[in-house]
Amino acid sequence: MLIGYARVSTTDQNPELQLDALKAAGCERIFIDKSSGTKAERPELSKLKEQLRRGDVMVVWRLDRLGRSLQHLISWIDFLQIEGVEFRSLTEMLDTSTPTGKLVFHVTGAFAEFERNIIVERTNAGLKAARARGRKGGRRYKVDEKKRAMAVQLYHEGKSVKEICDLLGILKQTLYTYVNKAKAEKSNNPLRASEN
Repeated sequence: MLIGYARVSTTDQNPELQLDALKAAGCERIFIDKSSGTKAERPELSKLKEQLRRGDVMVVWRLDRLGRSLQHLISWIDFLQIEGVEFRSLTEMLDTSTPTGKLVFHVTGAFAEFERNIIVERTNAGLKAARARGRKGGRRYKVDEKKRAMAVQLYHEGKSVKEICDLLGILKQTLYTYVNKAKAEKSNNPLRASEN
């Protein structure tokens, strides 16, 4: 059975173009999501996944209707392959039920994996070079040291977390990060610990 999947990014968009193409391709059932491709939660795609049976063909109008990242698409194709389901994209003329379609998809997947490995390698080399220059990773503080000290002081004076966060324009988790960091610095510095 040919099962179609269509997705539009917003409720305002019309899926008719996709539906017409999927019906013309012979899809007997079509599932339609109205959400961004970056959202993990797509209820109709989940329903489609449950309906798929060995020998079925999942059809999309265009690859980006299924996923925005190549990694996401590859994980879907891997899942379909394990389940014995073929995949077809009408616009890209990709069909994993043909030897050529399988080859094209695997070559694309190999390039994607190669690209991911290069990115990881470059990132690690960049971090190593930054550490060699004495630079530490992590986010920079949004507030200066004086305000961070004030936040910690107000916290120890018993002010409410909400009051401190509203006053300094920070999040609750940020305040706790400042407090925990100050506590760790105090325990690592015996002179500062003995001042109190």
